[in-house]
Amino acid sequence: MKNNSVFLFCVFITFIGNAQSFIGSWETQHTTENGENLKSVVIFSDGYQVITTYNSNTGKFKSTSGGSWKLLGDTMTEKVEFDSKNPERVGTELRFKVFITDSIMGIVGRNQKFKRIDYGTPGKLQGAWLMSGRIKDGKTQERDTNKPRKTMKILSGTRFQWIAYNTETKQFMGTGGGTYTTVNGIYTEKIKFFSRDDSRVGTELKFVFNLKENKWHHSGSSSKGKPIYEIWSKRK
Repeated sequence: MKNNSVFLFCVFITFIGNAQSFIGSWETQHTTENGENLKSVVIFSDGYQVITTYNSNTGKFKSTSGGSWKLLGDTMTEKVEFDSKNPERVGTELRFKVFITDSIMGIVGRNQKFKRIDYGTPGKLQGAWLMSGRIKDGKTQERDTNKPRKTMKILSGTRFQWIAYNTETKQFMGTGGGTYTTVNGIYTEKIKFFSRDDSRVGTELKFVFNLKENKWHHSGSSSKGKPIYEIWSKRK
């Protein structure tokens, strides 16, 4: 009886922990006055987040913003690293009250509610990553991830997004994202939006991936069909 009580208590604590965690991906949808159906997807990893809005029918990109985040009580603080619509916000800190249940979260005082997509599982690459190098012609070309010019990739358990930006100039260069799977060493992306080329929406790309010393090695063909070998480092 004692062992059963301990087990149930652990299950209860695990459930509560999941219910109150923002980690994972969330979505909301709304229709504009012009009849356009828009979807917004938020991905939270440990310490970093991104929100993106796009046309749910065509995949046409609308906007994206994100950066680091932390939670104290019910107050969330975000430091903006990129904002495609309002670049002047880059470098600023935003604070707001939030609420969360097992399946819904949002900002207090706003009507918009986000429904949970996943808890950061089952994908093996959940987290925030920075491009830290490439291998070309057999030679490794390293990139300093401390520089203001960054390419970041944030993944939940089922959703991914990459963003290219510069925190010093506040310039946004591009983004793309959608769903992904990691099965038997194969990383598969299905593009849902791509700021540079709407025609890529719906494309499925497959890559070989493996994790070596906390780095993600990623090889295959780009959306343009060019061979790539990228190295990504887990963001701290």
